[in-house]
Amino acid sequence: MIQAISDRAETETTFAPAVWRLVVDETPRSGAANMALDQALALACAAGESPPTLRFYRWQPPAVSLGRHQPLAEIDLAAAAAHGYEVVRRSTGGRAILHIDELTYAVAAPADEPRVRGGVMDAYLRLSNALLAGLQRLGLQADKTAGSVRAGPDVSAACFEAPSAYEITAAGRKLIGSAQSRRARYVLQHGSLPLTGDITRLVDVLALPPAEKGRLRAQLAQRAGNLAQALGVAEDAAVVGFEAVAAALAHGFAETLNLTLRPGPISAAELRAAARLIREQYANDEWTQSY
Repeated sequence: MIQAISDRAETETTFAPAVWRLVVDETPRSGAANMALDQALALACAAGESPPTLRFYRWQPPAVSLGRHQPLAEIDLAAAAAHGYEVVRRSTGGRAILHIDELTYAVAAPADEPRVRGGVMDAYLRLSNALLAGLQRLGLQADKTAGSVRAGPDVSAACFEAPSAYEITAAGRKLIGSAQSRRARYVLQHGSLPLTGDITRLVDVLALPPAEKGRLRAQLAQRAGNLAQALGVAEDAAVVGFEAVAAALAHGFAETLNLTLRPGPISAAELRAAARLIREQYANDEWTQSY
């Protein structure tokens, strides 16, 4: 278990000290459960019932998550089922991601929390700096893309084809893809860090002609990668294990954002809210098929 983390003495930020909850899910969850729990945590933060929370988690079975307004028709549902992948729609924007062999992070906080306050890009920049600091603890010199980068109309259905503003790259290849949802009283940002495996597997379940799949597969292989590749280590190396990466990223958040991260459980009320969201939204065909 990760103990309470505080790197305040090392920080150069002007943020006042704060305490956030740290949740490291030991057991992977389904796609619907993960998306519902992220939203439940954000709603609890908005209501003042829970502290700002940094959560790290995994997916089982693997799942393809769609951006909030991404057409379901961009996914070959039969192919996804044949591979054993669930399909879920996020509450956040962006394009499709295959969640497999990865660590996912989520930040849920009230909208007036200084570290997420302001516009979308303001929060993206601060959280990207925290992610970079965490990767540096693993020995990786990663970068963030320029704030002027935007997704164009010709970007494919795959999230990792190209980085957006302030997303994380290593040696010019996209490493962490993130998405954010801002409501009147909360901010939710989550992102995917592939630890190992073939980043191009998503192409297998996109509804594209064979020739287009070949082109996109080649582009993804060139433009994106996983953490093991970025570090130049074997896929079974301890440094790219879920627990090791979660601990490093947690330290990066604490150091960069002047936080004490205090491990804490998900509350019974949050679990009840997540169960309701699973039924009414994330495992509901009406939601998944809404675009």
